[in-house]
Amino acid sequence: MSRQRAPRGPAAPDGGLRFGYGTNGMTDHRLTDALGLLADLGYAGVALTLDHQHLDPYPPGLADRVATVRHRLAELGLAVVVETGARYLLDPRRKHHPTLLSGSGREHRLDLLRRAVEIGADLGAEAVSFWSGTLPSDVDERTGWRRLVEGCAELVELAERRGVRLGFEPEPGMLVDTIAGYRRLVAEIGGPDRLGLTLDIGHCRCLEPAPEPDCVRAVGGWLATVQIDDMRRGVHEHLPFGEGEVDLPGVLGALREVGYRGLVSVELPRHSHAAPALAEGSLRALRAAERADTVVGGAR
Repeated sequence: MSRQRAPRGPAAPDGGLRFGYGTNGMTDHRLTDALGLLADLGYAGVALTLDHQHLDPYPPGLADRVATVRHRLAELGLAVVVETGARYLLDPRRKHHPTLLSGSGREHRLDLLRRAVEIGADLGAEAVSFWSGTLPSDVDERTGWRRLVEGCAELVELAERRGVRLGFEPEPGMLVDTIAGYRRLVAEIGGPDRLGLTLDIGHCRCLEPAPEPDCVRAVGGWLATVQIDDMRRGVHEHLPFGEGEVDLPGVLGALREVGYRGLVSVELPRHSHAAPALAEGSLRALRAAERADTVVGGAR
C-alpha cells in the first residue's frame, strides 16, 4: 500500500485544502438551494448523495436532471463527489439494504452503483464512493467476502471504461470497517488503481488503533476522497466539530503532507435541521484548524 499516485483535483487557489459539505446533511433543502448555499458560504465542492430528494437515480428523465445539476455545479464553481449511502432508496423498510453481500436483492445494489458511476462520469465527479454493507445473519463471512470482491471487480471494470475513480469507504459495523479491511479488499481484487479509499476521519477516531493524522499518512497515496467530522473513540456518531475527540489541525496538516488535493467534505448526516448554521460553522472551524496547524508547523 505504499504506491503513490498523482494528486487528484486542482490545488486550492491559496495552496490550502478544498472543503466540501455532504448533501446527506441538507435533506430539508432542495438540491439547487443547497448548492447555492454552499457556494455562498465559500465551499469548494459538495459530496452529493443520490437519494429521492437529491438527484434520484431512478425516475424517468435522469439524463436531463443530471445535465441540470452539472450546469448548476459549473455555474457555482463547485466540484463534486458522488455518494451512495442513501438509507431507504432501495428498500423502504430496511436501512441500507440490500447490499453487495445480500443473497437476495444484491443485483439492485449493483444496479444503483452502476448508475452512480454513470452519473459520476456525466457530472465530472472526482470520485464515486460506496461501502460493503453489513454481513447478513444468514451469510457466512467467506461468502460475504466473495460477493464483495465480485461486485467490486465489476464496478472497477465499469469505472475504468467511464474514467471514474472509485472510493471504497470502511464503515463501522459493516463487513469492511477498517483500513486493514480495505487493504485486504484491494489485494484480493488485484490492486486496481481505480479502487481508491474514501477515508472518514471520524471513523478513524472511532475504530482505528492509530491516531487520525497517522491514518492519513498511512493511506495518503490511495485517497480518492475524504469525509470529515468529529467523533469519539468507540462511538459511531457523527458530531459537529468541537463535540468529539478528533485532532482536526493534525488531520489537516497530514492531508497537506501527503499532497492530497481532493475534496475534504463535512459529513453530518443527522443534522439537516440545522444545516445552514452547521455548514457555516463547520467551514469556519476547518479554516481555523488549518491556520492553527500552519502556525504550529511553522514553529517546528
